[in-house]
Amino acid sequence: MIDRIELTLNGGDGGNGIVSFRREKFIPRGGPNGGDGGDGGDVIIIASRSVRTLKELGRRRIYRADSGKHGQGSDKAGRAGKDLEMMVPVGTQITIISEDGAEAPLGDLTGEGRSVVAARGGMGGWGNARFATSVHRAPRIAQKGQKGQERRVRLDLKLLADVGLVGLPNAGKSTLLAAMSAARPRVGAYPFTTLEASLGVVDVGWQRFVAADIPGLIEGAHEGAGLGLDFLRHIERTRLLVHLIDGGNPDPRADMEAINRELGEYGQGLEGRRQIVAINKIDMAEVAERRGELKSLFGKGEIEPLFISAASGEGVEGLVTELANHLKEMDEAEREAVNAAEAEAPAPVLRPAGRPGSVTIDREGRSYHIKGERAVAFAEMMPLDSDEGRAELWRRFGRWGITGALKRAGAKRGDRIVLGEVDLEMEA
Repeated sequence: MIDRIELTLNGGDGGNGIVSFRREKFIPRGGPNGGDGGDGGDVIIIASRSVRTLKELGRRRIYRADSGKHGQGSDKAGRAGKDLEMMVPVGTQITIISEDGAEAPLGDLTGEGRSVVAARGGMGGWGNARFATSVHRAPRIAQKGQKGQERRVRLDLKLLADVGLVGLPNAGKSTLLAAMSAARPRVGAYPFTTLEASLGVVDVGWQRFVAADIPGLIEGAHEGAGLGLDFLRHIERTRLLVHLIDGGNPDPRADMEAINRELGEYGQGLEGRRQIVAINKIDMAEVAERRGELKSLFGKGEIEPLFISAASGEGVEGLVTELANHLKEMDEAEREAVNAAEAEAPAPVLRPAGRPGSVTIDREGRSYHIKGERAVAFAEMMPLDSDEGRAELWRRFGRWGITGALKRAGAKRGDRIVLGEVDLEMEA
């Protein structure tokens, strides 16, 4: 199972606006009619239960949404680019990886249909009809489309299961999952048969839960030994663990303690996760003869193990019932905790959101760095290589209050103004 991939995602570029004028017989001065460019499409990641692994997405490394079309004359706007929808398994985490290697979480898709916009499309540029005023009736400028957002992301699939089956290699976890559910994992009579986690749905009367076969862990798994880290992260989201132990091993208690040490070293709350201990292979004569010895061995730690045979089915029904009862108790405790928290929670305080066009100005000597999504995008899209384009920029900044803010910060004509990738001189 492919459960970790890194991708580069690109939102679609916005289409360019166009400079155009109405040209018809008997209408010598028809005025500007250049249309706007269309917005670029977004890259949207959606959780779907119909997808089981990240294998298909991993076949490519770069994904790009459609770009918006350019505007046309006669006030015709360009068509918007189509969003790119990427389906991933439920339980997928999305992490943004910056150029310097820093990581930041973007989303955790823990439910069917949950989605996140992973890379936004660029805005379409304005055509010259947008810049016409009562004074300036024939503008000859248009904006270029905004570049789509580019992001490098890592997708991690962490299985969502109620019960996780853990234990040393060849303890019989895959056989037990098959006995509990309709799952048919690969089973062999030698260690490390299972190389990927498997899920199975278990029905107990009206109750249903999901069990996950976590492939065999070994000593040093928390440091990456074997495929330890690949498997350990799947245990993070299990609510209850079944610690399956091979009753034929010389020291089964030491086997259990070794795995518990790995869970504790890995952290993420696994050291305190509730466990049920099940001793497997009771159908074998040598294990059946040790039953009393094994019971007393685990009883020293106040553990009441269950004895089962995953191969013959002996004791499996009792184990399933025990798991269902534990999960029911946990559900009731969680509901009570939620109700208590809601009862004690103070009423939410509603505050007005900040204006989308607001900016901040940082001064460095005679340089002023303007930060604000709308202002930066507008500047980057304007044709600042022309006098008319620069004049329009400062006219808009005056209307939006940015010019006044710069002056209050100490900016004077000729000072350096930086907005994203744009570097220009103060002209107002």
